[in-house]
Amino acid sequence: MEKEAVSHEAERAEGAQGGAPPLGCTGACCHGGAKMAVLAYSLGKREINQHFTIKNAKLISLVVVILLIVFHTASRYYGGGDSCEWLLSKGRYLGENVWQPYGCMMHKYKSIEAKTCLAKKQVAFIGDSRIRQLFYSFIKIIDPAQREDGNKHEDISFDDERSSVNVKFLWYPEANNSMKERLISWTYEGSAKPDVVILGAATWSIKLHSGSSESLQKYKLNLTTIAVHLDKLAEHGEVYWVLQDPVNEEVLSESRKVITNSQLEMYNDAAVDVLNSSKRYGRSRVKLLAASRQAALETISQSVDGLHLPESTRNVGAMVLMNSLCNKIIRPIDGSCCQTLPPPNHLQKLSACIFVGSALVLIVLAILGNNRHRRPVPPDVESLEEKKPTTAAVLQGPKAPLQALCRMGIIMAYFYICDRADVFMKEQKFYTHSSFFIPLIYILILGVFYNENTKETKLLNREQTDEWKGWMQLVILIYHISGASAFVPVYMHVRVLVAAYLFQTGYGHFSFFWLKGDFGLYRVCQVLFRLNFLVLVLCMVMDRPYQAYYFVPLVTFWFVTIYATLAMWPQILQKKANSSGLWHLGVLAKLLGLLLVICVFAYSQGFFERVFSVWPISMLFELDGSIHEWWFRWKLDRFAVIHGMLFAFIYLVLQKRQVLSEGKGEALFSAKISNLLLFLSVVSFITYSIWASSCKTKTECNEMHPFISVVQILAFILIRNIPGYARSVYSSFFAWFGKISLELFICQYHIWLAADTRGILVLIPGNPSLNIMVSTFIFVCVAHEISLITNELAQVVIPKDSMALLKRLGAAGLFGVLVLLLARSSQPTHGA
Repeated sequence: MEKEAVSHEAERAEGAQGGAPPLGCTGACCHGGAKMAVLAYSLGKREINQHFTIKNAKLISLVVVILLIVFHTASRYYGGGDSCEWLLSKGRYLGENVWQPYGCMMHKYKSIEAKTCLAKKQVAFIGDSRIRQLFYSFIKIIDPAQREDGNKHEDISFDDERSSVNVKFLWYPEANNSMKERLISWTYEGSAKPDVVILGAATWSIKLHSGSSESLQKYKLNLTTIAVHLDKLAEHGEVYWVLQDPVNEEVLSESRKVITNSQLEMYNDAAVDVLNSSKRYGRSRVKLLAASRQAALETISQSVDGLHLPESTRNVGAMVLMNSLCNKIIRPIDGSCCQTLPPPNHLQKLSACIFVGSALVLIVLAILGNNRHRRPVPPDVESLEEKKPTTAAVLQGPKAPLQALCRMGIIMAYFYICDRADVFMKEQKFYTHSSFFIPLIYILILGVFYNENTKETKLLNREQTDEWKGWMQLVILIYHISGASAFVPVYMHVRVLVAAYLFQTGYGHFSFFWLKGDFGLYRVCQVLFRLNFLVLVLCMVMDRPYQAYYFVPLVTFWFVTIYATLAMWPQILQKKANSSGLWHLGVLAKLLGLLLVICVFAYSQGFFERVFSVWPISMLFELDGSIHEWWFRWKLDRFAVIHGMLFAFIYLVLQKRQVLSEGKGEALFSAKISNLLLFLSVVSFITYSIWASSCKTKTECNEMHPFISVVQILAFILIRNIPGYARSVYSSFFAWFGKISLELFICQYHIWLAADTRGILVLIPGNPSLNIMVSTFIFVCVAHEISLITNELAQVVIPKDSMALLKRLGAAGLFGVLVLLLARSSQPTHGA
C-alpha cells in the first residue's frame, strides 16, 4: 500500500493541470518546480517508508511492551502498595461526582450487590458526626430509601431482615478511654464481634481543648493504646481508621474556629505515625482510609457549615469502603480494586499448553534442520535423495503454521497480562464532549489528507468499502474509549454504524454468491474461520463466553443465514436470471421468506429464547447464563442484513442492464436524477441526525432504529457514489484500518480498553495523553499482526481438498466437544 501511495501521489501531481503557480515562478519554471517538488516529496516519503514500515513498528511495539512489563513489575515489587491500598489512599475527580482511584477501577455498587456481600455481617461505625455522615452514606447503598433521621449524639442501628445485614453507628466523638473500653469489650473471647469496624475522631478533641499541644499528645497516647485492640479485632475482621477531612475555615461557626486545617493535619500525622509504627513491628492490620479526605480537599468549599462534607463527597468515602469490602467477594468485572487474581481454569491451561507445545515443537524442528545442514552427505546418497522429498521441505510444511501459533501465543500472553494479570493499571471511563469530538475531528482530517485514486470507479468498490469500514471502526473506537454511550445522540449515530457493518455483510456475501455461485464447503469454512479464529482463542485465553464479543456471533449468524437462504433449492445465480426474468422473482421470494422468518423471531421473544437456549447451541449465545443480550443485539439490527442483500440485488440487476454510468468522472445517473437523489439523500441524512439528536432515552429510540437506520445508510451510499469524482478517490488512511477492522474491534476489549471494555488500560500512569498514544500504537500493531496470522493459518487449516477438509472438520468437532465440556465444568471467574 505504501508503494502504491507514492506512485499515485506522483501520478496525480504530475498529471495535474491548471493549478495556481507558486509565487515567483511562471511558465516552464512552474512546471519544472512542480515536478521537482513532487519528486522530492515522493522520494522523501519513500525514504520514510523504507525505514518506518509496519514490520519495524511491530518490533518497536514489542520492545516497548517488554520495557513496560519490566517497569510495572518492578514498581509493584519495589514501590510497595497494591490496588487496595491505592483505592483507600489515592485518587482524583474525573468529573463533578466521578471519583477515580489511582490505578484501578471502582465499581458502583447497587443495593442487591451490597446486600449479597454483607449478608449475615455486622458493621460498626464509631466516632463523631462526620463518621455518622459516612454511616448514612454507607447504608444508603444498601437501602437507597433510608433517611438521615437519627438523633445526633446517640447510637443508631440499621437492620435489613432479608439479608441479615446489621450496621450500627456508635457515638464516640473522642479517641479516649470510652472508645477503648468499647473496643476491649469486643476482644473478649466469646463476645459478639463486628465483622467490620470503621472509626475515626479528632474534631471534638481539638474543639474541647482549644487545639492545645497537650491535647494532641494525649490523643496520640490514647490512640497508641487503642491501636493494640484494633489489631486484635483486625485478626477476625476488617478495621478502617478514617483520616480527618479538611474544613472550610471561612464558614465555621465561632465555637468551631479552633478546628483549623493545620490542627487536623497534625492529628492525621499522629494517627498515621501510631498505626504505621505499629505496622512496622508486624502487629497492625488497620487500614487507613484517606481517599475521602483527598476528595474533600476539592469539595469542602461546598460545605454548608464548613465542617460536614457535601453528600457527593461522603458518598465517595462510602463507595470506597464498599469496594474495599466487597470486590473480592462479588468480583465485579468493572471493579479491579482489591480483587485477587483467580487461578487459571481448564481452558486457559489447555490454551497455554497448545502455545507452549507449538513453541517446543518448533524448536525441535529447528534443531533437526540445523543438524541436517551440518552433517556431510555422500555424493551417491545425495543423488538418491534428490529424487525424494527433502527433509527441509517436509520440515517447512509444519514450520509455517507453528511459527504463526508461536506469534499468536506471544500476543495472547500480552492479552492476558493486560486484562487478567495484576501488572498494568486500569481506570474508569468518563465522557465529555471534548473527549469524543476532538479525536473525531482529528482522524477525519487525517483521513481526508491521505487520499488516493481508486483502481476502479464502480459503486461501492473494494477500496471504498475498506475506507467505509475503516472510518466507521475508528469512530466506534473513539466512542468506546470516551464512554460516549452515555450521550444518547452519539449512541444513536453509532448504532447506525453497527447497522452499516451488517448492511455490508448482506451486500458483500449476496454479491459473491450471486456472481460466483460458489456454495462449496471450502468457501464457507474460510469465511467462518476468518471471522471466528481470534474470538475463539480469546474465549479460551481470557475466560469469556463467545457472546461477550457480540459482533462476531452476529455477523457469523447472518453469514450462515445468507448462505442458507441462497444455497437452498432452487439456487438462483446471475447467469440463470439472465436467461429469464422470472428468476428475479425467485430471488425476491427468497428475500421475502427470510423477512417473514425474521419477523416471526422478532415478535415472539419466547420462541426466540426456546430456539437459542438448547444446549450446546446455547453455549454460543448465552451471556451470564442468559440469552437476553443476544436477543437485544439481534433484534436491534434485524433488518440491516436483508436491506444489504436487497440493495445488492437491485444494484447488480441495474448494472447488468447498463442503467448505471460508472465510468471515471461520470455521475451514476442522468443529471436530473442524480441531482434529485443527492438532494433527497442530504435531506434524509440531516433529518435522521436531527431525530437522533433529539432522542431522550435509548429505549424509545432503539424501538425505531431497526426500521429507519437504512435511511441514513442509503443516504450515505448515494452521497458517496452518485458524483463521479467522489467514486474516483478514496482515503488510503481509512482503507488501511478498514482491512483490519474486525481485529481492531475485537482486540480493543483487552489491550486498549480494559476489564472487557468497561475501563481503560493504563500503560503510562499519570499522563493520559501519552498513555493513549502508546497503548494505541501497540494496539494497532497487534491487530495488524493478528490479521496476518489469521490469513496464514486459514490457508493451512482450511485445505481446498474436500476429503482433507472433512477430516480436519471432524478433528475440529472433537476438539470443540472437549472445549465445551471443559467450559461447562469450569467455574465462572467473573461476577456480575
